Amino acid sequence: MSVIVRGRLPLSIPLNFDLSRTEICFLIDEYIFSARDREILKARFLDGVTYEKLAEQFDLSVRQVKNIIRRSRDQVFRHVDRLLH
Repeated sequence: MSVIVRGRLPLSIPLNFDLSRTEICFLIDEYIFSARDREILKARFLDGVTYEKLAEQFDLSVRQVKNIIRRSRDQVFRHVDRLLH
């Protein structure tokens, strides 16, 4: 299964290349050090789990989940951007 990343991602990161699910998992594992944050980002990004369900699952507020996703996503894609340029 390949995740096509073109234009704008659901997470608002502008990119234009193809990544497999395995490659995305590798990038998340490589650059996100908190196990909880990795799990949250993968669940949202790869599986489409809602913020509300993630908040309930991890006993966090929706705002905290959104902040974790934004911060983690930005960290991963900063590294991807460096690799590409």
